[in-house]
Formats: sequence, C-alpha cells, structure tokens
Amino acid sequence: MRYKITHTTTYSYAETVPICHNEVRLTPRDGRLQTCTNHRLAIKPKPTACTRRNDYFGNGTHHFSILEGHKRLSVRVISRVEVRPPSYPEPAATRPWEEVRDLVRLAATPVALDALQFVYDSPSVTAIDAVGDYAARSFPPGRPILAAVRELTARIHADFAFDPKATTVSTPVDEVFELKRGVCQDFAHLQIAGLRTLGIPARYVSGYLRTIPPVGRPRLVGADASHAWLSVYCGDAGWIDLDPTNDCLVSTDHITVAWGRDYSDVCPIKGVFIGGGTHKMTVSVDVLPLDQPVTAAAK
Repeated sequence: MRYKITHTTTYSYAETVPICHNEVRLTPRDGRLQTCTNHRLAIKPKPTACTRRNDYFGNGTHHFSILEGHKRLSVRVISRVEVRPPSYPEPAATRPWEEVRDLVRLAATPVALDALQFVYDSPSVTAIDAVGDYAARSFPPGRPILAAVRELTARIHADFAFDPKATTVSTPVDEVFELKRGVCQDFAHLQIAGLRTLGIPARYVSGYLRTIPPVGRPRLVGADASHAWLSVYCGDAGWIDLDPTNDCLVSTDHITVAWGRDYSDVCPIKGVFIGGGTHKMTVSVDVLPLDQPVTAAAK
C-alpha cells in the first residue's frame, strides 16, 4: 500500500506568545516493511531555527524555535509512505513464552540485550500486580508466545470498551484497568504493562490507521486520527506488532511513525512557550491511500 498522510496541528492563543521551543515526532519510520519516500514539514510562522536528528530509539525528530510574537502556530507534516505486508509465523510454532523471557533475562544476544530495555517500568507504564494477574491467564506454562499474546490482545478488546471521554492522555494504567474503558493509547499501555510484569519485552508504537468508510459513504478528509498499538518481542520470530483496539495483527492498514517505552517517548508534538494565556489545540489527520480510487471527500 502507498499512502499520502497529512497531519496538521494548530495552536490558537488568547495572548501573544513571544517565544516557543518545540519537538516534533511525525516522520514515518523506514524499515524492512515500510519506506517513507517523501516528507515535508511546514511551520507557520517560520521558525527562527529548525534542526532534525534521530532520537535514542531511532525516531525522526525535529526541533524548532520561534523567537517572534505570534497568536497562532500551525505545524503541518505531509508524508508519502509505502507499506509492505508482513509475514507472520504460525502462533503455535513460536517459542514457549518462558524461553523468550529467560533469553531476554540472560541478554545472550545483541537483539535480546536491546529488547531487555523494554521489560522495565517507564514513565507511563509500571508493573501492577492486578494487571499482571489479568495477563497471566493467557500465559499457562509452555504456551507458544505468539499464541498467548494474541489471546491477551483479544481479551483486552473484548473486556474493555472504546470510550474517548473516559480518559485523558495522562490517565494511569491502574485507573484504565478499573474503568475498563479508554482509547488506543490506554489499551496499548495496559497490554504493555501486563506483558512486562511477566518479563516479556513490549514497546509502544505510534502511527496511523487507514479508515474505510461504510459502503456508499464518501471518505472524509481530515477524519482520520493518530493511532497507537504495541510491539512484542517473540524471540526467534522477532518483534511482532498487535493492535488491541482492533484485535488484530498489524498489517498494511497501519503506518508506523515512532516507537519507545510508552507514549511519553513518542508524543507527536511537545514543547514550552511563554505567555499566550488560554489556548486551544486542533488536530486534523488525513490518511489517503494512493493505490485505489477514492470517492470525492465531503467537507
């Protein structure tokens, strides 16, 4: 699949902001299954300085500063991405989950050593006994790791309701577990917490999900949104991405932007500013497939 992705974030301030410094992680990653063929960042007003680097996890990161007064800030990112279909092993053919856990504990290979960092607590994901007990029901002794992880993904999808009003970006995992409600970020954090409690490496992935309108309905420009899921280290099978919000293995409908320990490592835009008074943020995301005809969008 080939996509054109337009992600626009706009900040409106009641009072003038004389200075701001910002960090942007909105560049789709390159890898074995995905290539970002074109990427453009447009910022208004024009930044005084703007630089690009890869962060610790290899995510493309822009830093910019605006040193002139402004009451409106617009950050627009336009990317073209090619996504290739993954080839997954049969879940029953993967290693027993305890073997993967122990391999990582021993850090016997460079890959296992890299995975080890995704076993420990992070700012938004900490070990919680109740969540660990919930996850453990899918991990009886000797069960192949992908079969166990796949069942846990399905259970979270069945047991937790998608509710955008139930949580905020800072809602902790234990509260999500009690509420049994949340959004994609919450479900990813929840599953990561359960897996890490069992000693299984899991990382947080941010990106986009292609949405398909109902038959006969036009595709709405700007109606898509950022999405989140997780990636689990499965030993010889490598890292495998799963989406608990939609109870599926990740395929060509998902576009990866960044990964880290949790949301705090991959926040799309964050920064500091002086003044501004009250402010409002709006976000518009459009994921446009380029490999098939698209009905004229309604606005």
